[in-house]
Amino acid sequence: MSASTRRVVVTAMGLVSPCGMTVAENWVNISMAKSGIARITAFDVSAFDTQIGGEVKSFDPERFIDRKEARRMDRSVQLAMAAAAEAMAGIEGTFDAERFGTIIGSGIGGIQTFEAQHTVLMEKGPSRVSPFFIPMMISDMAAGQVSIRYGLRGPNFGTISACASGGHAVCDSFMYIRNGFADAILTGGTEATISPMALGGFCSMKALSTRNDDPERASRPFDKDRDGFVMSEGSGLVVLEELAHAQARGAAILAEVAGIGLTGDAYHITTPVPGGVGAANAMRQALWSAGLKPEDIDYINAHGTSTAYNDKTESDAIVGVFGASAEKVRVSSTKSTHGHLLGAAAAIEFITCVKAIGEGLIPPTANLDNPDPECPLNHVPKIAVKKDLVHVMSNSFGFGGHNVSIVLKRFES
Repeated sequence: MSASTRRVVVTAMGLVSPCGMTVAENWVNISMAKSGIARITAFDVSAFDTQIGGEVKSFDPERFIDRKEARRMDRSVQLAMAAAAEAMAGIEGTFDAERFGTIIGSGIGGIQTFEAQHTVLMEKGPSRVSPFFIPMMISDMAAGQVSIRYGLRGPNFGTISACASGGHAVCDSFMYIRNGFADAILTGGTEATISPMALGGFCSMKALSTRNDDPERASRPFDKDRDGFVMSEGSGLVVLEELAHAQARGAAILAEVAGIGLTGDAYHITTPVPGGVGAANAMRQALWSAGLKPEDIDYINAHGTSTAYNDKTESDAIVGVFGASAEKVRVSSTKSTHGHLLGAAAAIEFITCVKAIGEGLIPPTANLDNPDPECPLNHVPKIAVKKDLVHVMSNSFGFGGHNVSIVLKRFES
C-alpha cells in the first residue's frame, strides 16, 4: 500500500479534565453544558485578580502509577499517564512496538516542578535541588514516560506550540502514519499550569476572567459579556491507527481523520492577525487536505477562548472561509464547560468531536446568553443539538501565531 492511500482512523481515547476522569464522564458533562470550573483549591488565591480555574478534582496519580514513579513525575505527566491508561486499556501488547509511536504536546510543561524546585534553591541552596528536576520539568517527558510505560518504540517526541500543541501532536501523528513511518501513535496533549507563577502571569496579561463570584458562568465564548478565558488542566490522548492495521486486529473504529491544516500568522506573539487570516488559511488547508468544500462541514468545534479579540478574529475567519455556508454550519466552543486546557485544549476538543460524530449530537456553548453581534455565527447556545454529523472541523490557535485545523469524518469503509 502506498503512503498516499493510507487512511488514518481513531481507535481508542482517554481523557481527564475538570469535567471528568473518563471520556464517557467528560462527554456527559460537556454535552449537558455542566461546568467543571470552580474556585482554585491547589494554593491560596486570595491575592490574585483571578481566583477560579478548571482543576482535575480528586486526582490520585497512584491509581495509575507506582507511588515512587509518581513522585518523579510532574503533574502534567501524571495526568497524561492517567489518560494513557484509559486509551491503552485492552490493547496494550497487541501491537508491534517498533511501529507504535508516542507524540504528546504540552504548551508549558512542568511549571509546577519548576516552581517547587526554585523554592528549594532559594531556601536550601543548589545542592538540595532534586536530581530529577530536569527530567521532571521538560515538556517532552509526557511522551517519554508514556512510551516507557507501554514499551512503544515508534516515533517519540513532544510538540510545543502553546494552545495548539495538542493539535500539532495529532497532525504530526497523522502524517507519520499516512506516510508509513508508523502503524499507530498514541497522541494528544497534557497540561498542568494551575500554579502561582502561571496564574500570576496570565493575570498580569489581563487574559483571564475575573468572574470569581460566579465561576461556572465565567467561561462564555462568543458572548458579548465575556471577560477572558478560564485556565484549566488535564490530558487527552487518542490512538491513531492505519485503517488496514486497525481492521486486521478487529478494532472498533470511532472516526477517521480526513484532513489537517497548519499555518502561521507571522504577526504578533499573542494577538492573532486582524481578520483571522492565519486561522482562515489553516481551515482552507484542512478542507483541501480532506478533499472537501466548505458546505460539506456539519459542525465546527471552535477554538473559542472567551477572550474578546480571539473570538471575534476566529469568527471573522470562519465567515471568510465558509461564506454563505457560515449561516448553516453549526459552531460551538466547549471551553465554556471545561475551560482552556492550553496545550491539552486541542486534544480534549478532538475527542469531543469524535464523540459528537458517534453520538449524533453537537455539544453546546454554555453561558452564551447574549451572542456578540461581532461574532455572527450559527451558534449552539446552552443546549446540545441532535444532528447527523459526517464532517466535523476542530480549530486550535496558539500564542506565537500557531494555527491548527483538523477535519474528522464519520468512518465509512
